[in-house]
Amino acid sequence: MKVVILAGGKGTRLSEETTTRPKPMVEIGGRPILWHIMNIYASHGYKDFLIACGYKGDMIKEYFHNFAILNSDYVVDFRDGSRQVVSGPGLDWRVGLIDTGLDTMTGGRLLRLRSWLRDQTFMVTYGDGVGDIDVTALVAFHRRHGKLATVTAVRPPARFGGLVLNGDSVVEFSEKPQIGEGWINGGFFVFEPQVLDYVAGDHTSLEHEPLERLASEGQLMAYRHHGFWQPMDTLREKQLLEDLWASGKAPWKIWP
Repeated sequence: MKVVILAGGKGTRLSEETTTRPKPMVEIGGRPILWHIMNIYASHGYKDFLIACGYKGDMIKEYFHNFAILNSDYVVDFRDGSRQVVSGPGLDWRVGLIDTGLDTMTGGRLLRLRSWLRDQTFMVTYGDGVGDIDVTALVAFHRRHGKLATVTAVRPPARFGGLVLNGDSVVEFSEKPQIGEGWINGGFFVFEPQVLDYVAGDHTSLEHEPLERLASEGQLMAYRHHGFWQPMDTLREKQLLEDLWASGKAPWKIWP
C-alpha cells in the first residue's frame, strides 16, 4: 500500500523556518520532520512512499537524491572514479518525488497522483505532524468497516499550560495538556481509490468538499487515536518536538 505525504504547502505560520526551506524539511533532532513521519509508517511495514512536492520541492528531491551517499560509508578510487559502498543506510524504502504544483490545494495534489496510485487503497498524511499512531491498527480498522475513507481522530493538544484553581490558588499545573473533549482531524488517512472521484481539480481542498461530502454520504469513518499527536505549525511547537527528541522520550519514535 502506498503512503502519500502532502509536502507542497508554503508553511506560512512557521515563516521563521519556511522562508528558506519547505516545512517538511524543517529538522527535529537533525533530521527533517518528513524523515520522522516516514519512519512511523516504515516501522509498520509500509515503505512505498509518494511525496507530493510543491513549494521548494527541489530541496526535498535533493535530500533524497543524496540520501544514500550521505548516509553510507564508501571508498572512492581516484584512479578511475569508481565508488565502493562498504555500509549503506540499511533502508528498503521506495520513494517517489512528484511535483504537484506550487499553488495546488491538498485534494488537487492527490488527484495529480492518480496514475501513481493505480486504483489501490492508499494512505495519506500531512508533512508536518507526528504521533505514536498504530498504523497497523488503523489499516485493520479501515478494512473492517468497508467504507471509502478513514481519518485519524485525535485530541487537540493545548497551546498553553493548564491550571486547576481553588479560589485564587493554583492547585495543579499541567504544561501543554491534551484537551479532554472534542476530536479533530489528525491526518493519517486511509482512502479507497474512489475518494479521488470527489476531487474536482487543483483548486480542491481535501478538507472541504471531498471530506464533507464523504461524511454526508456516510463514507467517512474515524479511527480514534488516544495517544500522542503533535503538529508543527509554530516555532513553539517545533521547539517542543526538539525538546522531546533531545530528552530521548519522543513518543512518536516507535521504530528501533
